[in-house]
Amino acid sequence: MTLIPPLVDLFDLSLRAQVAQMVVVRASGYLYDRQIQYPTWEPPQDTLKHWIKDWGVGGVILLGGSAVEVAERCRQLQSWATIPLLLAADIEEGVGQRFSGATQFPPPAALGAIAQKNRERAIDLAREMGAYTAAEALAIGLNWVLAPVVDVNNNPANPVINVRAFGEEPDIVSGLATAFIQGARAYPVLTTAKHFPGHGDTATDSHLELPVIPHARDRLQAVEWPPFVAAIAAGVDAVMSAHVHLPALDAARPATLSPPILTGILRQEMGFRGLIVTDALVMGAIANTYGTAEAAVKAVEAGADILLMPLDPPAAIEAVVAAVESGRIPPERIRDSVARIQAAKARLQPLALRLDYFQTTPALEVATAIAQESLERAGPALQPVISGVNCLIVDDALHASFLKRTCAALTLPPKWGFKQRVAIDQQTPLTMIAGFPKAPTLVQVFSRGNPFRGKAGLSGPAIATLERLQTQNQLAGLVVYGSPYAYREIARHLHPDVPRVFSYGHDRIAQDLALSHLAKGSS
Repeated sequence: MTLIPPLVDLFDLSLRAQVAQMVVVRASGYLYDRQIQYPTWEPPQDTLKHWIKDWGVGGVILLGGSAVEVAERCRQLQSWATIPLLLAADIEEGVGQRFSGATQFPPPAALGAIAQKNRERAIDLAREMGAYTAAEALAIGLNWVLAPVVDVNNNPANPVINVRAFGEEPDIVSGLATAFIQGARAYPVLTTAKHFPGHGDTATDSHLELPVIPHARDRLQAVEWPPFVAAIAAGVDAVMSAHVHLPALDAARPATLSPPILTGILRQEMGFRGLIVTDALVMGAIANTYGTAEAAVKAVEAGADILLMPLDPPAAIEAVVAAVESGRIPPERIRDSVARIQAAKARLQPLALRLDYFQTTPALEVATAIAQESLERAGPALQPVISGVNCLIVDDALHASFLKRTCAALTLPPKWGFKQRVAIDQQTPLTMIAGFPKAPTLVQVFSRGNPFRGKAGLSGPAIATLERLQTQNQLAGLVVYGSPYAYREIARHLHPDVPRVFSYGHDRIAQDLALSHLAKGSS
């Protein structure tokens, strides 16, 4: 039984159908409408089916659900399509980052930390991470990996890239990105380098507003662009644009809508021949100013082949068609994109669901090795207490998926006497800190740059809590998960005798390893 429809010649399609192939829509990985978690972005079943079956959109980007459920979802989506769909996901940290049950790897920055000590070891691990990510994606029906991030995160205040990047040095990012792509390309799945021409040196979240990067071209060529050049040389299939404004390259337009950047630099100067895909067009950096229709037209004019997540897909399609029919967009601009889309889909055609590619045990071994070898620890071993507090500082306590009932962050501290539990998140008012229990306290901080927060780093309540515990000599131990920048800032103010551990990951593996090392100390 075939799992995906046969590929037809896209040049036989009408103009409207060709433009529709350039659109990738967002959908829930869950099967039922009542499970939708982002109703503004994720359409109900009937609407999604209408976009695929009647409008003929070219692909779907998925979020949410278990790996098994997403496999059924992918099968369902392909059954609605006349032309095989690109089925994508932002799985920069493995398939388990978005779909439960699959393998989640530590953030890419963990590999960068390993590379500082052993470059070849980090490259080997990055290659394996890419291979297992691709294999597990294909196992559940995904064929487009929206990874790796090849931005050079040289701004500690970056709220949106942060530990999603491999590091702060162009050569390390280039080497690890190349290895990830090479590993993934062993399988018929598309890879994506993002976000061109570089989103690493920003302190503004492009999900909310447009960042401005003031650097001159020579700085971009020296720092931001080498990883993209390396990714292209490694055969990356797609490059995603950044919603950033670089006046030195285009005084008027953000990169996603800039012909000099997407066509002039990426396509012509760098010689990239694959798919240029926009970052999500619903993001505030674009949507706040341009809206659905004009953003779609300007992105195609700039050189984009794929319009990712327009808020109103039919309106985006109609706007581009009208721009072609009016002469604003030349027909050959559409034909070029269609040719690239057809070539990409032809490469993916032989394969859909391949459950034999699901290799959970060896993938978990790689994930554990990355977490283990990127761990930082200092100070003596954590000492058991009679009656202590387990203080959890998180970005959002109500949506902390990594704090399951059986996770180590909750189950291990009580065994060492830290039986009281206090949770502090970004919304905790400072007045609550005054009532903090006066007892030995183990602090576990879960913090990293996250989209839509608008900033990186710890909140005022979190900082106030740590200062109070330090001043009152209550701080028995510290674990920071996620942000190396937060860890370094906190550790700078700690007494050297305070046991402390840093882990790049948040998940079960990270918690098990970090707390185990905290109990052992740095010896």
